[in-house]
Amino acid sequence: MALDEKNRIITTIYGREYTIVGSEPTDHLRKVAQIVDSKMHEIGAQNRALDSGRLAVLTAVNMTHDYLMLLEKYRELEKRLENS
Repeated sequence: MALDEKNRIITTIYGREYTIVGSEPTDHLRKVAQIVDSKMHEIGAQNRALDSGRLAVLTAVNMTHDYLMLLEKYRELEKRLENS
């Protein structure tokens, strides 16, 4: 796929329809949307009083935390490989 070509999907996240556009394959875009939807439902079930905006921000905070923890573990593994 050329750098300027984009894939587009229509998906539902937390009951709302979104168009997702990206250079990644559509399977990847669908997986990302599914993970976001799943995480929003998980957090929403624990915090039923949150409106969708606050839920979206809390979801972003949680997912960023998860990403940073994985990045830290990845870097630790890289260092261990370099030292072995």
